[in-house]
Amino acid sequence: MDSKFFETLAEVGTENSLDTEKMIETVKSAMQKSVQRMYPECKELIRVDIDPEKQIFDVFLLQTVVEDEPINHTEINIDEARTIDPGTYAGATLEHKLDISKFSRASAQSAKQSIKGDLRDINRDRILDKFLCKENDIITATVMQVEPGRGAATLMYDKTELYLLRQEQIPGEELTEGMQIKVYVTGIINRNKKPIIKLSRVHRDLVKRLFELEVPEIFEGIVEVKAISREAGSRSKIAVLSHDPNVDAIGACIGAKHSRISAIVKELNGEKIDIIPYSEKPEEFISNALSPAKVLRVEVLNEEEHACVAYVPADQLSLAIGNKGQNAKLAAKLTNFKIDIKAETAPVPEPEISDVEQPETAEE
Repeated sequence: MDSKFFETLAEVGTENSLDTEKMIETVKSAMQKSVQRMYPECKELIRVDIDPEKQIFDVFLLQTVVEDEPINHTEINIDEARTIDPGTYAGATLEHKLDISKFSRASAQSAKQSIKGDLRDINRDRILDKFLCKENDIITATVMQVEPGRGAATLMYDKTELYLLRQEQIPGEELTEGMQIKVYVTGIINRNKKPIIKLSRVHRDLVKRLFELEVPEIFEGIVEVKAISREAGSRSKIAVLSHDPNVDAIGACIGAKHSRISAIVKELNGEKIDIIPYSEKPEEFISNALSPAKVLRVEVLNEEEHACVAYVPADQLSLAIGNKGQNAKLAAKLTNFKIDIKAETAPVPEPEISDVEQPETAEE
């Protein structure tokens, strides 16, 4: 067998992230199927030997030596058998080596298609086994290439190529070759054919998973992430609640000398993060969500429709609304309330009317 076959075998294995042993089993299976089509009566009597080190690729038919005319390919006449092995005898099993180069074009094409099909199945199962447990979680991948113009990035994770579309990248972030980034696995589509792993760095749950990684109290369930709202690349708000009176939820998320929150902000390319104390009381939660603005009071207008009015000092109105309404939008998403923000001006005091004593009338 030409050494080029084994070079191709190694290349295909590398392209499909399969080791040589797995590739050999795949080719063996395909060749057996192909030979079975040529010799259907010899199902269990076909042997394929492949040894890349010795560059051996042989196909054998195991035939019974008979003195009479063979009934089919499971038998071989003793006279023909002795041209292959002079010492053979009637009743013996002869390993009849087939000339692969004489296989028909149809057989060769059939073997090729079978190998491709097996590789697709192996690759599909390998990808599903690797990523089913990673769905709705984050992985750390290496940037291999960024397409000029389109901006889509090719990532490598555990010998598997993945793609991060431009719209799933953090706005303003420049990915470069060799960077290691964390991405959120949003789902797997086309599972029955060629699975596609959907990735995102703009999904709000990326923030949640990052906090779980950096904050042990969240991972252990002592501190719970109740809600998240996000405008990727700009700002996120995260509402947290402590289930232990001795643990400060916000302090745990920030960490000593801001170490935990700084690590998350760095991973998100400098995105600002507001950590909000969660409250079961809508008025209190909404008030907290509009931070950093100070809220005077909140009136819930309709609990079913989740509508409310938040009153803030006049000098805090622009802060409460935020640049292009960002702070108000994020607070609304975080609390799931429609928030109408109004400035409350101090009432103008009415002038005090003092009792002026009328001059007494002089008695005449």
